[in-house]
Amino acid sequence: MFKIIMTLSLVIVAISTLLFVYRLVKGPTTPDRVIALDAIGINFIAITAIISIVLNTSAFVEVILLLGILAFIGTVAFSKYLEKGEIIENDRNR
Repeated sequence: MFKIIMTLSLVIVAISTLLFVYRLVKGPTTPDRVIALDAIGINFIAITAIISIVLNTSAFVEVILLLGILAFIGTVAFSKYLEKGEIIENDRNR
C-alpha cells in the first residue's frame, strides 16, 4: 500500500512539473516564468525525495540539498535581474 501511495504521489508531482514547464514556455510575463522555474526546482527536489523513500536509501540527500541551493540561487539571480537589469554590479565606488 505504501509503494502505491508513493508511486501515485510521484506521478502527481511529475504531472505538475509538466504543467509548470508549460507555464515556463507559455507564461504571459517574465515573473510568471521565474516562479514556474522555481516551482520546477522544488518539484525536482520532491521527485528526488520520493525516489529516495521508495528505494529506502539516504544516498540522495546531497542531491536534494544541491538542488535546493541551485533553485534558490537561480530564483534570487533572476529576481535581481528583473529588478535592476543586472545581476552583478560593476560599480565599486559606492
